[in-house]
Amino acid sequence: MIRVLVAGSRGFVGRRVTAALAASSWARPVELAPRARLDELLMQVDCVANCLTGDPGSILAGASALFAAAANAPRRLPIVHLSSMTVYGSRCGSVDESGPTPGDLGPYSASQRDADRLAAGYPEAIRLRPGCEYGPDCLAWTARVAHWLVRRRLGDLGAAGDGYCNLLFVDDLVAAILQALRRPELRGGAFNLALPAPPTWNEYFIAFAKALGAVPVRRVTRRRLMVETKLLAPPLKVLESLCARAGLGALSLPPPIPPSLLRTCSQDLRLDVHRAESALGIEWTPLALGLDRAAAWCRTTAR
Repeated sequence: MIRVLVAGSRGFVGRRVTAALAASSWARPVELAPRARLDELLMQVDCVANCLTGDPGSILAGASALFAAAANAPRRLPIVHLSSMTVYGSRCGSVDESGPTPGDLGPYSASQRDADRLAAGYPEAIRLRPGCEYGPDCLAWTARVAHWLVRRRLGDLGAAGDGYCNLLFVDDLVAAILQALRRPELRGGAFNLALPAPPTWNEYFIAFAKALGAVPVRRVTRRRLMVETKLLAPPLKVLESLCARAGLGALSLPPPIPPSLLRTCSQDLRLDVHRAESALGIEWTPLALGLDRAAAWCRTTAR
């Protein structure tokens, strides 16, 4: 039985990876506590799953510390690094893993690019580049989207929502991480992870709204989107930050719709996932089934 250090075990991906490893017959998870000495932990485990998520600074700082410590460890441990499709930045069209990674869509995109490059410089790393994770525990592309749909703040965006939505069910991401941990011959590789036939953003919003029972789906005009992203989002974001600093949670504030959503929903970027299908043998969760599970989780958490 191998011991797997799970960095970011308290995040929404790390929690699920830790639980899956604990339930397996071949691995035992080891959590990276906030005050633990990374160099000492690396001497006690057989491999690492870097599942760190969060703000740009935390992602890059965590990757920097991990790969620096791993490079100085007595033995080279295999590391499965959770990257992101945002490394591809503003690129368009079908994108495979061999192309450039400009990371030019803001601080988050740049931090993921820099962390991905650190992983590329470590020969024992396997880089996984997921699309938009959705499903239970996924706040960004499930909980917030559900809130916007149920309150009719989001819906059919018309031409503004015709870009590809590279969705990835969270359980498929966990399965890919576990597969990568068991495939040493894949070290040094990078793998895109998303549905092979992604919907458009409009198709995602409409299908998710139906799963949530938020029908009829509203047609949201570009003018309305501009009001949401340009006028309402900035003050809502400030209030959200103030509440967090004061330890008040988000109270009953409506989650802001960030300006970046418009750019994301219109981007004609489609992840080529042939390499992951061949190497990792992933069986993708059908979109309809994933949306039903996501909607069920949203209804449970709303109670």
